[in-house]
Amino acid sequence: MTNPNKKKVKEIRIEGKWCKRCGICVEFCPGKVFTMDNMEPPVANHLKGCTVCRLCEMRCPDYAITVEEGNDPQSAPR
Repeated sequence: MTNPNKKKVKEIRIEGKWCKRCGICVEFCPGKVFTMDNMEPPVANHLKGCTVCRLCEMRCPDYAITVEEGNDPQSAPR
């Protein structure tokens, strides 16, 4: 049974124009949500690993990351 009070991530947005590709979000993320290749902005490829700790938002020196919480439709009370 899943915990209906557990935080879930709905979306992680990365503003590519603001991001300087420092990789801090990749290094600090405990859930290994982000991947990064060839100086491109990071991509949130593994949302299931996100614990909504918001370390990526807090540590980003360019304020380029926004974490949006949402409810998991399967765990919503009926």
